[in-house]
Amino acid sequence: MSKPVVLIVDDETGVRESVRMVLKDTYDPVLVDTGEAAVAWLADNRASLMFLDILMPGMDGLEALEKIRERDPALPVVMLTATKTVKTAVTAMKLGAFDYLTKPFDVDELRLVAQRATENASLQQEVRQLRAEVGKRYNFDNIIGESPAIKDVFKTVAAVAPLKTTVLITGESGTGKELVAKAIHFNSPRAGKPMVTLNCAAIPENLLESELFGHERGSFTDAHERKIGQFELADGGTIFLDEIGEMSPALQAKLLRVLEQGEVLRVGGGRPI
Repeated sequence: MSKPVVLIVDDETGVRESVRMVLKDTYDPVLVDTGEAAVAWLADNRASLMFLDILMPGMDGLEALEKIRERDPALPVVMLTATKTVKTAVTAMKLGAFDYLTKPFDVDELRLVAQRATENASLQQEVRQLRAEVGKRYNFDNIIGESPAIKDVFKTVAAVAPLKTTVLITGESGTGKELVAKAIHFNSPRAGKPMVTLNCAAIPENLLESELFGHERGSFTDAHERKIGQFELADGGTIFLDEIGEMSPALQAKLLRVLEQGEVLRVGGGRPI
């Protein structure tokens, strides 16, 4: 079985060789000395991990990272930096780097960061594959129905899925309302983010507000710590409120603020989120 490839990019020969020696038993190292060479190599080849120096002549590490991220957002990149450029390394992490190491680096730390980076990348790949499989289950082709009415539902789902809008799904019990909700989510730009489902009829009225919006520590007797509500957990994705008609009118009024303003207020909180 072939080893995973690690691309090592640094203009200092000694640094490249040091990283290669540490990782050669676990990885298949490829060494280049410029950002331009790294970008060119990745245009025709794939790596499982990359170590990228920040300060290099010509294309520096930050510019190279931006170009690499455009082409391969999933490649784990560990930045190599001198101590005085830690702030720059933090900027690199905001651009999508997995981590950074300061020179001279600790051998054990380098091995650990390499292991964490590849394990994280494998986990992310697994999550993407699972989401894709789940999405296939809720493709329109997998929802059974040939009647004109259900075909109208498919058209409506296709129309609303790409939009940032609120959807009300009505129908008798067992007609597939949750299936339609999942079809909307998995055919939308939000498909890569969470879909949170909450059955409003299954939660006691006095707990439902906290469940939806969260609460601050000390906001009521049993609030021993802050709780993140379902709306915050679904941020960027979709929240499906099942049996919403069972919600009290007072709580529906608070829900209206979320729908109209796109803001939630935790129980006991003083500032909208």
